[in-house]
Amino acid sequence: MVIGAAARVAIGGCRKLVSSHTSLLVSSQCRQMSMDAQSVSEKLRSSGLLRTQGLIGGKWIDSYDNKTIKVNNPATGEIIADVACMGTKETNDAIASSYEAFTSWSRLTAGERSKILRRWYDLLIAHKEELGQLITLEQGKPLKEAIGEVAYGASFIEYYAEEAKRVYGDIIPPNLSDRRLLVLKQPIGVVGAIAPWNFPLAMITRKVGPALASGCTVVVKPSELTPLTALAAAELALQAGVPPGALNVVMGNAPEIGDALLSSRQVRKITFTGSTAVGKKLMAAAAPTVKKVSLELGGNAPSIVFDDADLDVAVKGTLAAKFRNSGQTCVCANRVLVQDGIYDKFAAAFSEAVQKLEVGDGFKEGTTQGPLINDAAVQKVESFIQDAVSKGAKIILGGKRHSLGMTFYEPTVIRDVSDNMLMSKEEIFGPVAPLIRFKTEEDAIRLANDTIAGLAAYIFTNSVQRSWRVFEALEYGLVGVNEGLISTEVAPFGGVKQSGLGREGSKYGMDEYLEIKYVCLGDMNRH
Repeated sequence: MVIGAAARVAIGGCRKLVSSHTSLLVSSQCRQMSMDAQSVSEKLRSSGLLRTQGLIGGKWIDSYDNKTIKVNNPATGEIIADVACMGTKETNDAIASSYEAFTSWSRLTAGERSKILRRWYDLLIAHKEELGQLITLEQGKPLKEAIGEVAYGASFIEYYAEEAKRVYGDIIPPNLSDRRLLVLKQPIGVVGAIAPWNFPLAMITRKVGPALASGCTVVVKPSELTPLTALAAAELALQAGVPPGALNVVMGNAPEIGDALLSSRQVRKITFTGSTAVGKKLMAAAAPTVKKVSLELGGNAPSIVFDDADLDVAVKGTLAAKFRNSGQTCVCANRVLVQDGIYDKFAAAFSEAVQKLEVGDGFKEGTTQGPLINDAAVQKVESFIQDAVSKGAKIILGGKRHSLGMTFYEPTVIRDVSDNMLMSKEEIFGPVAPLIRFKTEEDAIRLANDTIAGLAAYIFTNSVQRSWRVFEALEYGLVGVNEGLISTEVAPFGGVKQSGLGREGSKYGMDEYLEIKYVCLGDMNRH
């Protein structure tokens, strides 16, 4: 490992971004982060959960040309590990392995698949501390939040272990007396699952859980930024009894891996979580082989605070919806729409709450805001802030890189934001809350729906009648009423418009991995 050298680079990077009278303090903080991360990574390596090879056909293998990619800790810049950089050949072998395993896996009874998934769930929960540490190490979110993600991610495996036994067909009253009409649901086949970096475990289990439960086999491509959690989860899947080839993991050269999955006739479904731009390309590339596609894409979530809202509830709910994972979620409140009568009061109370958020390394006790994933993410936030200020918005709080340096950014509240600013139109994906004023309920609905996105929305009001009117009018797949954290394994997750196709989670999530077969039995009156 090259942690020592990388840590020195990280400390130097911290020093560049602070004034001279604080440089020694920040340098000390960075060294402490490095020591904590090094200790954690050493423990994970000794536990057998810090895997660096891909998984193909039940075997851990290096890339065929021995190329590797570096996985960095975003809080310190240090290198955690060098992992196999795979491409076309490895992906094709993973697909072939999944295709071969499909026959035996799909023929297991639902009960047998259920027991294996349940064992996987038990192992995920048994190792939730280590998995949480791994998430914090490679993704940066606070450890408490990371362990919460493990519980959330594992819940999909538990849920679909149960749901595997509830895939029901149908009997249709026949049109002729000598016929019997049946409907079967059968697994679609090999699934290519492409996952993002912001939830390194949950975005994988939300796809793999229903796929395996239904009888499909899977080739997973985790983000090259956060592959370690996926590999650890796959190791636990093997320990649980998931057979060779039923679950494969390849990472590295994203274009090559994606092209191999999309061009293969053996892959019958693609499931993807990520940006709308990439989702459109995947959808087009899946057309030649007419693959079934599930897409969970970008959002531009409004959090609508009406005059009649409970101020404390609105502040708490919007804070949770906006600043979870430092604003790096697709369902984050991207725009905070606040009615005239409560605007100033909300701005003051919300800013006070945001000011209490603790920025720091995810391993530090009390941290609620970790770093952004990389410098490109910080530069995007900075460009959005610049654009808004140049057009008349005013920064109430934050608005700059944090004194810790690296990719830490101050939690930010910005007021007087209008619909001609970038942060009103596009995902910020950072810890910035833009406050937008509106006058009437009709204005709020118009502003909320004026976007190509349609993933999540939030409403804060004490009026039951208003909540019904507004959530029925909102063009979004998910709506939270007086609540900012709404994702759960038992409810369908997905968007409308250009936020995607299909649903994940709940009983509806199983249907994404099943084909419907109609069977007509004739000549049934013969004795």
